[in-house]
Amino acid sequence: MPLRARQRCHAVLTAALALATAAVLSAAPPASAADTTWTEVGSDRADPLTESQGLTSVEVPAGSPNRYTGIGTIPVSVSSRGWNHVGDPDASSTGYYVEPYQADSGTAKMFRVQAPGGAWSEYTHTLGSGEALNNSWVAISPDGQWMLSGEYGTMSRFLVLPTPGVNAATSPSANLPQVSTVVLDHAVRDVQGCDFVTATRLLCSSDDPAGTLFGITKPLLQVDLSAAANGTSDVTGHVTALRQLPLRSSCSGTFEAEGIDYDRRDGTLRVIVVSPGFCVLTDSKTYRFTKS
Repeated sequence: MPLRARQRCHAVLTAALALATAAVLSAAPPASAADTTWTEVGSDRADPLTESQGLTSVEVPAGSPNRYTGIGTIPVSVSSRGWNHVGDPDASSTGYYVEPYQADSGTAKMFRVQAPGGAWSEYTHTLGSGEALNNSWVAISPDGQWMLSGEYGTMSRFLVLPTPGVNAATSPSANLPQVSTVVLDHAVRDVQGCDFVTATRLLCSSDDPAGTLFGITKPLLQVDLSAAANGTSDVTGHVTALRQLPLRSSCSGTFEAEGIDYDRRDGTLRVIVVSPGFCVLTDSKTYRFTKS
């Protein structure tokens, strides 16, 4: 898809910056499997225009449906200003919904926030030194105060920012800063989404096409933090590959692992996998998993 091709182009721009670190980390033996098994229990068709980039469960108001993103969910008023790619969103337990946006060029990323009352606002983050332009996903900490953001390509970190609209230090009129970093103990590649399971554990979907980092392509990853993410100090993240995501379609070719969501209310994990070729229209899926 042209949209995904653009993301891969962005990844090339960051490859040189990550090369030295990635070479060392990828040489390390793959992390062993964790004691939690995520078992596939069902799937739903993912619409290629409106459900192909990301998803999140919404706890407030009660009974809200899951929310999805795709090229078809980007408002014209947003895309006309150059924000033409939306990634995997997340929602706080208090009802703030955040979508990550990127443009084809520039020096900033944008986070579009809907408050529980329905009003929208936009927060801009100016790129730091060596930071990639792409803005693939966000994951809001369980306390709502901090938001993780990921860069495409081979990376050894996640960025930590104050959650826009939730953290009192944020304002649409001020730059949304990076305040700390999650330093990963093993390189990850093409992470398309992460979501918190607990304050110190995330699950992430990787679109890694090579399989050289963990021995499998398109892995479901678990990241265990040394402490809860915060705005004052870096924390480390231990990366474990749990399993390969489902790669089933009537068409052959390259699948794309996309966004991820962990629903705290019932423990259901959902991951979008886009089918290759023409089948992107017919049998792309949001897969459902439960742990055992």
